Amino acid sequence: MSRQKSIAVFKPYVMNQMSLMPQSYEEKIPAGHLVRLVNEAIEALDLEILLAQYEGGGTSSYHPKMMLKVLVYAYCKRIYTSRKIGEALEENIHFMWLSGGQTPDFRTLNDFRGKRMKGVIEEVFSAVVEQLVAKGYVKLENYFVDGSKIEADANKHKVVWEKRRKRYEQNVREQIKELLLVIEAENEKEEAEYGEKDLESKGGDSSGEETAQALKETVQALNERLKGERNKATRAAFKKLKTDCLPRLEKYEEQQRVLAGRKSYSKTDPEATCMRMKEDRGAEKAWPKPAYNVQLGTEGQFVVGYSVHNHSSDPICLTPHLDQLKHLPKRIVADAAYGSEENYAYLEKHKLGNYLKYTTFYQDTHHYRNPDLIRKHQFRSDYFDYDPQTDEFICPNKQRLSYLYTGKYKTDHGYESERHYYECKNCQDCPLKSQCTQAKGNRRIQVSFKLLEYRRQARANLTSEMGKALRTKRSVDVEGVFGQIKHNMRFRRFRLRGLEKVNTEWGLVCIAHNMQKLAS
Repeated sequence: MSRQKSIAVFKPYVMNQMSLMPQSYEEKIPAGHLVRLVNEAIEALDLEILLAQYEGGGTSSYHPKMMLKVLVYAYCKRIYTSRKIGEALEENIHFMWLSGGQTPDFRTLNDFRGKRMKGVIEEVFSAVVEQLVAKGYVKLENYFVDGSKIEADANKHKVVWEKRRKRYEQNVREQIKELLLVIEAENEKEEAEYGEKDLESKGGDSSGEETAQALKETVQALNERLKGERNKATRAAFKKLKTDCLPRLEKYEEQQRVLAGRKSYSKTDPEATCMRMKEDRGAEKAWPKPAYNVQLGTEGQFVVGYSVHNHSSDPICLTPHLDQLKHLPKRIVADAAYGSEENYAYLEKHKLGNYLKYTTFYQDTHHYRNPDLIRKHQFRSDYFDYDPQTDEFICPNKQRLSYLYTGKYKTDHGYESERHYYECKNCQDCPLKSQCTQAKGNRRIQVSFKLLEYRRQARANLTSEMGKALRTKRSVDVEGVFGQIKHNMRFRRFRLRGLEKVNTEWGLVCIAHNMQKLAS
């Protein structure tokens, strides 16, 4: 008896089926979903400062609360470009629910992110942190600080370097000096042959050190005096001075103004500075790239404070970073990069717990039990014995370094410290000199006694039971947040240009991270 073949049965599939009661977007979103958390958190914020960005009048605008929800959720879902966000508003049910079915285009989204949010992102972020404090997730007790470099949206092949600019400027000034000498020489020659003819360059300087504006005045004065001049050498020198040297000098002075003390900048984003990226370590050709130095302060792996800088050095970023905080925490915990005298003085002034490591913290805490470290670092001035009676330091060969003078040192932020200088009287016959110093003369050291005292305080705090616990927690807390942002969220490059816009984008990234942490 043959078995009958079974017939496959399918569910009804009818496209363009009319529905009497269409489903709402909300019915499709499960409870506890991340999009619901973003909606609830931003609904609870006081966004008066954001509403104040709209002057009123003209056509109606998309509601800023809706736009903010869409941007924050987009960053939570690793969607960072305005075009991709615009696509999601038309295709993704979660974005449709957040926007209420509205579909602002990519230009509107980009303008809102780059212009409307530019001056208020810190206030919005602070409001999110206040929510975390109110709910008990953050106590503002231990503040773990660290920094990282994020690549800028800039062309790494179009960079202005200060060293090159300085060399090029010096070359053009030498050319100016030579051309002015040629004009003066021809002027003197014609004076001797045809009589007096005043062609001296008003505002000119044979040293070639005048500014571009002074040179411009010189060229204008020469232009009036050289009308009808027939000497070919004079005319050629004047033409090169006017059409070549003057524009180049103006360009180099403008580059110096943009650099503003930095070592480099990108032509496509002048506020980005070239920095060495951690991701490029070990590469054969790891050139510095245009980037921004971002600083984070965390507690419980929530971002409590952030700042963006175009200086690659972490120590000089700490005080402006802390100045941005509305509520200073009780204790500041950071790695050895931040242990500068200026930062210690800031903590002392604001009565904050000093848990900043310094560069020789490891050697100081392991020196006494590690013979290899003793031999390796015995010639560092930090380990020289000090005789307070005679105000002298004693080197490993028992030679004394006597006081010379006291100098002042000023940081970029205006902090002034005292440095005491000491010198050994007789290093020439010392058998240990080659290990102690490379100087031709005697060994000289500089010491800040205030910094040494700050380091003693930091060492006492960091080696206490609480200090050991905080040191262990720091590496997990703040570095874990950077891992979440750079690896899991895949945010390794900014999409906006300029320090203010980059600051806005980094604020959105930090808010998105906090939302994800809440959801988890």
